[in-house]
Amino acid sequence: MGIRIAVLASGRGSNFQSILDGIKEKDIDGKIVILISDKADAYALTRAKENGIPTQVVLKKDFKTREEMDLRIKEILDSHKVDLVVLAGYMRIITPALLSPYKHKIINIHPALLPLFPGVDAQKQAFEHGAKVSGCTVHFVDEGTDTGPIIEQTVVDISDCKDAHEVSEKILPFEHKTLRKVVAKFSKGKYIVEGRKVRYERR
Repeated sequence: MGIRIAVLASGRGSNFQSILDGIKEKDIDGKIVILISDKADAYALTRAKENGIPTQVVLKKDFKTREEMDLRIKEILDSHKVDLVVLAGYMRIITPALLSPYKHKIINIHPALLPLFPGVDAQKQAFEHGAKVSGCTVHFVDEGTDTGPIIEQTVVDISDCKDAHEVSEKILPFEHKTLRKVVAKFSKGKYIVEGRKVRYERR
C-alpha cells in the first residue's frame, strides 16, 4: 500500500515536486494524500491540482492562536490517515498541538548544514559569513527553529558563488535529491531517534 504523505508548503513547491517525481518513478513507496498551504496563492497548490492531489488552505488570519491553526491542520492530517508530514518550504513554526500527536513523523528540509545558519535566509547567512561550503539538511521537527534531530545532510561547495541568490540556486537541486532520498527511505523502513542521533532500519 505504501505510506500516506502530507506536504505543507508556503511557496512554489519545488521540493513538493521532487517527492511527486519520486513517487511517479517508483522510488518512493507511497502517495501524497493532501497538500496544505498557509498561502492562498502558493504555486504549490497549482502543482497539486495539476496532479490530482487534494489541497487545503489554512490561513493564519482565520485563527486566534498558532495552536488553533495547528489543531485545524491536525484534524486534516488525521482525516487523511497520514503516516509522514513533510514541510517543504513551509514558513511557520510548528506548535506542540501538532508536534505531539505526530512526534517523529514531521520532517523539514533546510538549505544549510545545521546547526549552522538556522532560520530564514540561511543561504544569505552562509554567503555573508564567507562559508566555503554549505548544503542542506533534512531533520525531524521539534519546538525550536531548525533544532530537531538530523536525519540526512548533503554538502555543497559554494566558494564560487557571487551572491546569496547563487547560493540558493546551487543548493536547491541538492535539496530535491536529499528530501526525496529521505522520503524514499521512510517509505521502505523507519528512522529511530535516540537522543540527538537518528538511525535507520529497513523493513
